[in-house]
Amino acid sequence: MAVHRIDRVEEGSYAWELGIEPGMYLVSVNGKDVEDVFDYRFAMTRPEVTLLIREENGDETELTIEPDEEDFGISFESGLMDDYRSCCNKCIFCFIDQLPKGMRKTLYFKDDDSRLSFLQGNYVTLTNMSDHDIDRIIEYRMEPINISVQTTNPELRVKMLRNRFAGSVFEKMKRLKDAHIAMNGQIVLCKGWNDGEELDRTIRDLTAYLPEMQSVSVVPVGLSRYREGLTELKPFTPEDASRVIDQIETWQKRIWEQLSLSYVPDAHETEPDLMRGAPRHFIHASDEWYILAGRELPEEARYDGFLQYENGVGIVRLQQIETDRAIEELSEDVRKGSAVIKPRTVILVSGLLAEKELGKVASNIERAFPEIRVFVAAIRNDFFGEQITVTGLITGGDLIRQMKEQFQKELPKGDELLIPSVMLKRDEELFLDDMTVDDVRSALDISVRIVSDDGKDLVFSACGLPYEDYREKAGYEL
Repeated sequence: MAVHRIDRVEEGSYAWELGIEPGMYLVSVNGKDVEDVFDYRFAMTRPEVTLLIREENGDETELTIEPDEEDFGISFESGLMDDYRSCCNKCIFCFIDQLPKGMRKTLYFKDDDSRLSFLQGNYVTLTNMSDHDIDRIIEYRMEPINISVQTTNPELRVKMLRNRFAGSVFEKMKRLKDAHIAMNGQIVLCKGWNDGEELDRTIRDLTAYLPEMQSVSVVPVGLSRYREGLTELKPFTPEDASRVIDQIETWQKRIWEQLSLSYVPDAHETEPDLMRGAPRHFIHASDEWYILAGRELPEEARYDGFLQYENGVGIVRLQQIETDRAIEELSEDVRKGSAVIKPRTVILVSGLLAEKELGKVASNIERAFPEIRVFVAAIRNDFFGEQITVTGLITGGDLIRQMKEQFQKELPKGDELLIPSVMLKRDEELFLDDMTVDDVRSALDISVRIVSDDGKDLVFSACGLPYEDYREKAGYEL
């Protein structure tokens, strides 16, 4: 039987008034064991709840309460109230296997936990899940569940995930579909493995899970320079990327047309209901394919509301849309005199992949606000290797070293360095190599501002304005 140590009690809360203190343990709720945070939260929604609390000396007290709409006021040592579940696959494309030695311990943990799929948007393979896990997803409506599909060819999936049970997960997906649990899929494309005809097969098979399978993304495998002893995988060329895009766009058109024939809008719906089979493009190529191929990004409507944004699908297009709107709004504020923009020069850091598109954004900002100069500093990934071009995998060491080189050459130092938040650990100013934002400030002797992936934040940061204050003002007015 699992017990859960209470880590914090909010002062003035219901729990605080009942005398519950940090260091005590939650033993059960309504006489039942608490497996994790979902059991706890679900139980606390009932009109009357009985908690069994164990003190540090072992004494136990039963408390019967009537929870109100506010939080009870306790938190636990683990936010999940359980150990994170690790992955038992040995995928040929796993990026964690491509990390060098000596990085912080948490980076080497391979999670494959459906609860993190719901809470944080992580993708899971389903191979590590029991029928009990599927039952709980259905009971608690933990949706959407993000699934790393890779291929619907059972034999090929076994080979790619190097798990003899990897080909038997589709019955679990069928259970989720039958229970009307929303799903999103992901295909990590590996050249010569699951591309070409195999990709056609996978897309075709996944349409059988519509409408519950809301979207599927196709992303290219990431290859670091630390692949010694691993399965040989080849990088995609610009010509390969064009073929993948053509293949996906053909399917997009076909699926949209098929769904359009059968969908009957509800008279009361304000937007198309995906769970009722609304028309959508379903299968999406990540931004990296378009940039690698030198192709124009899809228009906004083709992203189906950016369902796969967290997986690199539509990030660039949405940022363009958001920055354009922010420039227009801020220009109006300047005309009305409610915003004042002072001359300044900023350096926007990015990976090589986003350099060209961010250059367009920088030019738009400079045209709208002549007082502002925006330079894009693209950082080559020496740490993981030049095949890795995304901004989120830039290390502090590469950033400092290359910024020093660029400052010594042609790049002006500027007033402020803008660092995208995707380079940093969640909720911490820490890079992948454990260098900090303060390390960057000190080494480069420059003011640093962290910028979110919100295009509006980028515009306001470039112009030196307090974006958080602006958002609070806008929310108040709304």
